[in-house]
Amino acid sequence: MAELHEIEVTAAGWRADKLIAEALPELSRSAVQNLIRDGHVTCDNKIVQKSTKLAPGSVLCVEIPEARPLDVKAENIPLDIVYEDDDLLVVNKPKGMVVHPAAGNYDGTLVNALLYHCGDSLSGINGVIRPGIVHRIDKDTSGLLIVAKNDTAHRHLAEQIKVHSFTREYRAVVYGKIREDGTVDAPIARHPQDRKRMAVQNTPNARNAVTHYFVTKNFTGFTQLRLRLETGRTHQIRVHMAHVGHPLWGDKLYGRGGQALTPPVPGVLLKHDPAPRQMLHAWHLSFIHPFTGEKMAFTCPPPEDFIQAALTLERHMRRVVVTGVAGSGKSLFMRMLAEEGVPAWSADAAVIRLYEPGREAW
Repeated sequence: MAELHEIEVTAAGWRADKLIAEALPELSRSAVQNLIRDGHVTCDNKIVQKSTKLAPGSVLCVEIPEARPLDVKAENIPLDIVYEDDDLLVVNKPKGMVVHPAAGNYDGTLVNALLYHCGDSLSGINGVIRPGIVHRIDKDTSGLLIVAKNDTAHRHLAEQIKVHSFTREYRAVVYGKIREDGTVDAPIARHPQDRKRMAVQNTPNARNAVTHYFVTKNFTGFTQLRLRLETGRTHQIRVHMAHVGHPLWGDKLYGRGGQALTPPVPGVLLKHDPAPRQMLHAWHLSFIHPFTGEKMAFTCPPPEDFIQAALTLERHMRRVVVTGVAGSGKSLFMRMLAEEGVPAWSADAAVIRLYEPGREAW
């Protein structure tokens, strides 16, 4: 059966989509837009558009249709479940896994795995594509996510996120040296030219966004941070840290392309990209259980790739010079070093590159 909500307009200037988002925080922004697009929102018996300005004293009617049968297939994908009860579960999502189906990712997602594990026991508030999903993290971000098994649990958890009593903390490695803790308070909206990106903007459709960061360790040219979200906008940490000049190490969308530890030098050999993805891990969640009222907290250490990348920054470098006559095996030795992941610079390789067609010495 469809769910009907009536929202009284008490002040001038409200847009339909903004008022619904304020009055029904359990609905995602896209869910609100879909309801308006599909004609499920009326004002004084007239269908409204998302930008419709509402007059004070009018009543906005929002009809939430009964959830349609989910057309996303269940898949037997292993889940790292940190906690589970009848109302919710906390999952440690691996890097590389998309949270819910979308263009180009219709299977292999966390939702596909949840459908196999939970069956019909998932909330339907976020629609048929995102059952149970209360909040999201990016594909290449690892770490903790909470999943609601029923609509009541979903509403309670969404309300905690809205009033900032739901704590989400991350670990990250960023470019540059940050000496003091700080806060980035800057609104975020879709990038005006590149729809895949978000950006800090002072435009009417930008949403407030606040990120707190705390320095945990300094490396040469890098800083390890603990970050706490006050809001939860798309790509928020990635956008905010890039905005203040310290993009995430390995972030190929907002950062410096996951480059090596130092600027590329002709002849340098490195077996592995030291930052194979953005160095961001959702390591801590705390919230009030929606039914028991119990304060719950969970932490999850970063995965091996994150740890190894940080260890790369810890290593003290020692320069060793290898010389020898032609044919003595220098090139073979350099290849062996590269295969072991040891950064190596070859004068021979540098000279060869200098004399390539179109290069400086050609």
